[in-house]
Amino acid sequence: MRFQILTLFPDMVANGLNTSVIGRAVEKGILQIDAVNIRDYTQDRHGRVDDYPYGGGAGMLMQAQPVFDAYRAATGGRKVRTVYVTPQGVPFTQKLAGELAQEEELLFLCGHYEGIDERVLEEIVTDYVSIGDYVLTGGELPAMVMVDAISRLVPGVLGNEISADTESFHNDLLEYPQYSRPEEWHGKRVPQVLLSGDHRAVEEWRLERSRERTRRIRPDLYERYERREWAIWRLSRQKRDTVHLLESLRRGRGEILLARGEFSRLEGSASQSSALLLYDRACSTCLLTASDEAGVERGIGEIPEVCRLAVASPGFAAEMLCGKAGFEILHECLQVCYTERRNLRVSHGDIRPLGPEHEAYVAERYGLGSRAYMAGRILAGAMYGAFVDGALAGFIGVHEDGSIGMLYVEERCRRQGIGASLEAYAINREREKGHIPYAHILVGNEGSLRLQEKLGLCLARQNIWWLAKKTCILEQSMIDS
Repeated sequence: MRFQILTLFPDMVANGLNTSVIGRAVEKGILQIDAVNIRDYTQDRHGRVDDYPYGGGAGMLMQAQPVFDAYRAATGGRKVRTVYVTPQGVPFTQKLAGELAQEEELLFLCGHYEGIDERVLEEIVTDYVSIGDYVLTGGELPAMVMVDAISRLVPGVLGNEISADTESFHNDLLEYPQYSRPEEWHGKRVPQVLLSGDHRAVEEWRLERSRERTRRIRPDLYERYERREWAIWRLSRQKRDTVHLLESLRRGRGEILLARGEFSRLEGSASQSSALLLYDRACSTCLLTASDEAGVERGIGEIPEVCRLAVASPGFAAEMLCGKAGFEILHECLQVCYTERRNLRVSHGDIRPLGPEHEAYVAERYGLGSRAYMAGRILAGAMYGAFVDGALAGFIGVHEDGSIGMLYVEERCRRQGIGASLEAYAINREREKGHIPYAHILVGNEGSLRLQEKLGLCLARQNIWWLAKKTCILEQSMIDS
C-alpha cells in the first residue's frame, strides 16, 4: 500500500513513520510512504506558500496553486483517494481505518496556519477527517496517526494477523486487561485464570472483562455491542439461510444500519415486519434481508451513497433494489455452509498458502476478479494452492466478504480429488479461526453443488443475489474497454 503525504515539513513525517513496525513494513516493501514538500511547488521566488485571507481575519492561509501543483505531481493525473486532515472532518475511527486500508493508495493533505484555500480543497479532496475535537499547529501529527492506524490493518504489516482482531474497538468492545511477569507486583497478583492453562476459561474471562470495561467506560459502544449480539443470536437460529449475515457480524465487518422486528433487541418478535441491513465498509457492500416489501423499503432508505455492491435475499428484495435503488443483478447463488464440529479429511498432501510469486498464475485463471483483487487476497494470506511435483496445479481462496471460492484446478489434474482437498483445506483453516465456513455457488453450477454435497455442506432453503450499482458496472466496463 502506498501513502503520499503533502506537507510543509517532510522530515517530520519521514522521521516519525520510518521506525518500529511501520518502518519494518516499509523495508519489506509492504508499505511505501512518500512525503511531498508543498513548498517545492510554489511559484513565489521567495518560497512562500501562504497569503492573507480575503475578507480579513487573523493569520495566514495556504494558497491553492502550490497545493494543487504538489497534488498533480504526486498523482500524475490519477484519481487517488485524498484525505484532508482537519478538525472540521468526520471523526477517525477503527471502522474508517479498516475502510481506508482497502485502498491501494492514499494521499494525505496537511494544512497549516488558518487552513487552505477552499477552492483547491473542492477540487482534490475526497475525505475530510478529524482525529478529535481540538486544534493542532498542523496536519502532520494527525496524518501520521492515521497512517499508523491504517497500516496496522494492511496484511503483512503486523506479522501476527490475529493482533488486529483482538484489541480495542474490535466488535465494539474495549480490550481486556493484560498481564506479564512477574506473577506478583506491588502486592497485586495476576488473575488465577490466566495461569490455569484452560484456554476456554481464559477466553471467557477476557470477554467478560471486555464487556465490563466497555459498559463502564464507553456505554455508547456497549449499546452497539448489545445490538449486534441480539442480531447474531437471531441469525444463529436460521444459520443456513443467513450465514453470510451472521459471519459478517461475528467477524466484526458488518455495521448494522437497520434492524427491525425479530432483528431488533427493542422490538423483539412483536413487529410483523422484519429487516436487517448491514454495511461492510471495507468492501463497500450492503447485505439486506427482509420479511416483506416494507422492510426492503426501509432498508433502501438507509443504503449509503458510496455502496457499490449488495447481497440480497429473498428474491423480491433483489428485485426492489434493482427497481428502486439503481442496482443490477450480477449473480443468483445457492448458499452452503459447513456446520460440523470436526475437520475434513484432506487427501492431497501438498497444499499451502500462496505468495506474491503466484499472483500472475492466479489472475490469469480466475476470471471473476481483477489482478489487484487477487493480489490483495494473496497478501492477506487467504489464497491456498495445491502443488503436484512442485508445480502449482490449482488454488482456492476466501473472498473479502468471508465466503470460500475462487476454486480452480488445472485440467490435467482434475478428477484426482484435488478440488475436494482444496476446499476441505480452506474449510479447516476457517474453522481454526472460529469462523463458520460458507460459500456461494452460481445457480446452474451442478459440478460445484455435487462437491459441496460430497464434503457435507448444508444447502440453504433460499437463494441469495449479488448485485452492483449500475454506475459501478458502467465505470468497470469503461476501464475494461
